Amino acid sequence: MKLLVVEDEHKIANAIKQGLEQETYAVEVAYDGDQGLANVMAETYDAIILDRMLPGSVDGIEICKRARAKNIHTPILLLTAKDSINDRVVGLDSGADDYLIKPFAFEELLARVRALLRRPQDTTTPVLRVKDLSLDPSSFTVKRQEKNIELSKREFALLEYLMRNKGRILSKQNIINHVWDFDADVLPNTVEVYMGYLRQKVDKPFRSKGLIHTVRGFGYRLGDQKT
Repeated sequence: MKLLVVEDEHKIANAIKQGLEQETYAVEVAYDGDQGLANVMAETYDAIILDRMLPGSVDGIEICKRARAKNIHTPILLLTAKDSINDRVVGLDSGADDYLIKPFAFEELLARVRALLRRPQDTTTPVLRVKDLSLDPSSFTVKRQEKNIELSKREFALLEYLMRNKGRILSKQNIINHVWDFDADVLPNTVEVYMGYLRQKVDKPFRSKGLIHTVRGFGYRLGDQKT
């Protein structure tokens, strides 16, 4: 999953980035309002963590308003030191989905991000399922036919992205954009290598039909084989 952090305090921004990367997310950081707005308008993210007070010509509230005006519906978590009811109302009315007061514990930020990412899915359960394959983002467990599958953090992030987009054809570049960091040196064949790792662990040990499919000339798709 690919996240954007817009925060002008470098220490906070970098701490958030490091913590989220340890949780298998790919994270980009912008340190001012103008760069943050440019990223929001130009890139596709699964969620945005946005500071309210930012240097530059736009602040967090304005970024929210402009994103929603452009029909960008990416979940937004607004960070702020302002804790009055009116401030929270203004933030939510601008288009933010959730609001977190500084200072905050990273564990709470992480829980709120996970909640935002679950919203487009079935909110009654955080577990992702495709046929006999299940993935629990909260416990980092993967099972097929009730047998545990051990994955590396990158493999887990890749499988989670595939499962959240089950049935869709995902290009290599699309996968790179959502599973790897923006500044990571990733080549298209890196995706092929990791797809091979996943097939060895998720498909080949089981008698069920394979779930990970190559769509020649287009990319990859997770789900039933289509004829």
